Amino acid sequence: MEQAGSLSARGSTGSAAPDIRTASVRVPAQARAMDVERERGVASDESRSASGARGEHTHSEPPIPHPRVESAHPVETARPVETARPVVQRASVRGQILDALRTALVAGELAPGQVYSAPVLGERFGVSATPVREAMQQLALEGAVEVVPNRGFRVVRRGTRELAELAEIRALLEVPVVLRLARTVPAARWAELRPLAEAAARAASAGCRATYAECDRAFHHAMLALAGNDQLVQIADDLHRRAQWPLVGGPVPRGRADLMADAAEHLALLDALTAQDLPAVQSLVREHFADH
Repeated sequence: MEQAGSLSARGSTGSAAPDIRTASVRVPAQARAMDVERERGVASDESRSASGARGEHTHSEPPIPHPRVESAHPVETARPVETARPVVQRASVRGQILDALRTALVAGELAPGQVYSAPVLGERFGVSATPVREAMQQLALEGAVEVVPNRGFRVVRRGTRELAELAEIRALLEVPVVLRLARTVPAARWAELRPLAEAAARAASAGCRATYAECDRAFHHAMLALAGNDQLVQIADDLHRRAQWPLVGGPVPRGRADLMADAAEHLALLDALTAQDLPAVQSLVREHFADH
């Protein structure tokens, strides 16, 4: 952490005004009001400086160095040089670790019921335990893991019932929105989503569940974003992510054939939306969520 030194300027004490001759009688010059105030100010500054010096740097902390500043105007304080804040880099590392942990969850590399410590995961990713701990705390807020005091984080056990409940909620949110968009969105806008559907198809063909999960969420995110409701998109994203976490005692994770069938539904749905074939859209979108 960078510690910025502080600069303080002291005013000089006013010297006594020269004697004033009045009617050939030498009258001692009286101190002016501003000189008195200046004298008091200097004394007060010196008192505060001494008091502050006695109270600073407790717990054997080294004193904060005061930088030397050469200036033609010593009363003015020098402005500290702006430097990059490490918090930006730390937030970036935390985000990368969070993405990596989410990928590991979807890929099944983080097993349900197992406890993982931040230091051990930090060694795996080549970083300190701090960004890992911050990322795991975010996953705890999302419900993917739970905190185990003095041990780390346990991956939450989930069953088929929870998956079915998530699929039902997603259908209640997304199906009416897609049907409404099918009546209002022009064909050109739907064509903009085709690259996302094709990327999902390529990931499915490669059989990579983690990559397909990202592409699948990106496609649904872009489709729902056409409704212009940010809160809806955020809630749907959270539900979609939770639906992709591994199950305990559930069916075998979807293989390449299942992923390819799911990706094919995206392309078929886009074709129906572009053609404004409402019956086909309704059938495809309901079938799509029933498969999840």
